[in-house]
Amino acid sequence: MRTKLIKFSQSINDAIISCMLKDKNVIVLGLGTNDPKRVFGTTKKIVEKFGKNRAFDVPLSENSIAGICLGAAISGSRPILTHQRVEFAMLSMDQIVNQISKWRMMTAGVENVPLVIRMIIGRGWGQGPQHSQSLEALFAHIPGLRVVSPSNAVDAKGLMISSIESNDPVIFFEHRWLHDLTGMVPKKHYRQNISKCKVIRKGEDITIVSFSYMIYECLKAGSELKKIGVNSEIIDLVSLRPIDYKKIFDSVKKTKNLLVVDNGYHDYGISSEIIAKVNSKFQNKIKLKMKNIGILSSAIPSSKSLAKYCYINYVDVYNHATNLLGLKNTNKLIFFFNDVPNLDFEGPF
Repeated sequence: MRTKLIKFSQSINDAIISCMLKDKNVIVLGLGTNDPKRVFGTTKKIVEKFGKNRAFDVPLSENSIAGICLGAAISGSRPILTHQRVEFAMLSMDQIVNQISKWRMMTAGVENVPLVIRMIIGRGWGQGPQHSQSLEALFAHIPGLRVVSPSNAVDAKGLMISSIESNDPVIFFEHRWLHDLTGMVPKKHYRQNISKCKVIRKGEDITIVSFSYMIYECLKAGSELKKIGVNSEIIDLVSLRPIDYKKIFDSVKKTKNLLVVDNGYHDYGISSEIIAKVNSKFQNKIKLKMKNIGILSSAIPSSKSLAKYCYINYVDVYNHATNLLGLKNTNKLIFFFNDVPNLDFEGPF
């Protein structure tokens, strides 16, 4: 299979272009689609290739645009709507929750809604309480939506293609700290199952479950745990609705220890739901040790000196894993908080 080393953002771009070449009904719209930075580079060259009728900017009218995308989807188009921040999608929640997610059910399955809504999440650049949130749990709560959150460039392309070709509405989360990370990505048009999780590291001592950017922190923690003789099994959820519980159950049954690392808030989140499901599955059957960690349940300060207390990193994952296993932590790891994904990141858009 022919591959190339590209950034996460380029893999999104490749997927969109590939689908637009295959299907003239695929259209791309959203704030910043054709601006100089092209949504962190994910929509570059699209306007030039396909013209302004298939790729275009939109006014600041999120709820209206979401309704227009629903109308387009049920009329034969396959829209890809981009919100440069998940917070912008809050203005279109009525359309997403009350119309888009329910349309197929309300038409008794007669009408599909082939719509992808991209939402950028994650911290950085001092954007504070209104532009740095990870609100995956809000959308994963809604029946009728599919919710995915890739952690690497290979998955990003395959999941984006599968999402665009799906007949269900898909919420596609992209953590901005992933956009510049690279991977060897197939050049061909390929799909990835949007309902399955992936075991990305095998182990028998503790199961660590996470998704999106926090997978990288978990992998770093796993490498440190290996140094003290702990073999962690790391699972990338990939899909947040539905969640592929079978692989999680199989792993937990083997390790008897579960640490769920949320990419979003600790309370009322994806990690809490997984803990509840695992507890229900194995209650009174096997003895388990379980814990979930995530972002502090607080509005995120703009100040870097304060924001660092809200987020978790590989040191936190390492420390909680050793505590869960009852190990004396003699390896004092140090984490230096950074507020930008890379030195070239000059601003939020």
